[in-house]
Amino acid sequence: MILVRRLLGDVLRQQRLLQGRTLRDVSAAAQVSLGYISEIERGQKEASSECLAAICSALHLPLSTVLAEVSSEIALEEAMLVGLTPLPRKSAATANVSVAA
Repeated sequence: MILVRRLLGDVLRQQRLLQGRTLRDVSAAAQVSLGYISEIERGQKEASSECLAAICSALHLPLSTVLAEVSSEIALEEAMLVGLTPLPRKSAATANVSVAA
């Protein structure tokens, strides 16, 4: 079963670690308790939209970027469940690139 909260937590943790940030640092910047962010990252709690927006802001990431990454992960897991070939993933760097006509 695909758990969105687990995938969301994985993406948030990955982004935080890529930035070399600690839970304490993000907690202070987001004004969300360290324990709650830890539970979100471990997929144990589902963040409200307000809490998620605060965490994304603290990580200097657009909410849309985080949700797009989660969506890509969901598509991969769905494809694995049914044995399909997943669509190519868009990286965060290329997701906002538009092609001129």
